[in-house]
Amino acid sequence: MAEKKTTKKVERTSINATGRRKQSIARVRLFPNGKGVININGVALEEYFGLGTLRQIAVQALALTEMTEKYDVEVNVHGGGLTGQAGAIRHGIARALVRADETLKAEVKKAGLLTRDARAKERKKYGLKKARKAPQFRKR
Repeated sequence: MAEKKTTKKVERTSINATGRRKQSIARVRLFPNGKGVININGVALEEYFGLGTLRQIAVQALALTEMTEKYDVEVNVHGGGLTGQAGAIRHGIARALVRADETLKAEVKKAGLLTRDARAKERKKYGLKKARKAPQFRKR
């Protein structure tokens, strides 16, 4: 009789959370006992965000709690621009860290990382060029 070959896939436990900012939604997975590897949509953090400020925003929660080297982070993010995506990733990582360790909640909440940034683009009004920009006024 032929033997069945089975491949064992190593399952790592992960902590999942969702972060949002503007039109961006980030699904974050934290893997404990990691080396600090951060992948966004299958790409390294440094390649995905060209600007250093966006990288700092994305990993702000990890840096604040000094957990940068203790977790591997896998992110799937879509929608919006790079700034909104960086903010969504920060929100998701902060929520996942609190789920992993409840003692971090006070520190993360005090920094304002658990609050979803509700600011969004203001709608355009009729008679105006943009939300507030009016056409040039002509007196004569």
